Amino acid sequence: MPHSPEEKKKVLARVKRIRGQCDALERALEAGADCHPVLQQIAAIRGAVNGLMSEVMEAHLREEFGQPAQSEVQRAQRVAEMASLIRSYLK
Repeated sequence: MPHSPEEKKKVLARVKRIRGQCDALERALEAGADCHPVLQQIAAIRGAVNGLMSEVMEAHLREEFGQPAQSEVQRAQRVAEMASLIRSYLK
């Protein structure tokens, strides 16, 4: 999770934009919009969520691996955690 005020502000701004995109999608669906623009909006939301995930993951990587591990066990745990995060991200 981004901890600096600047990173936190950026992430929250992204979330607000995604919320706006979801609201627009809801309005389009309620209005009976054609499939093409609806699909484009869904793709845009997916891209925005992927960008958010990438930004948060990058912040986590910097936080976790910015400092040297205190032991081999801690290093292995960090690597296992990141591998798990990346696997879930790629699903």
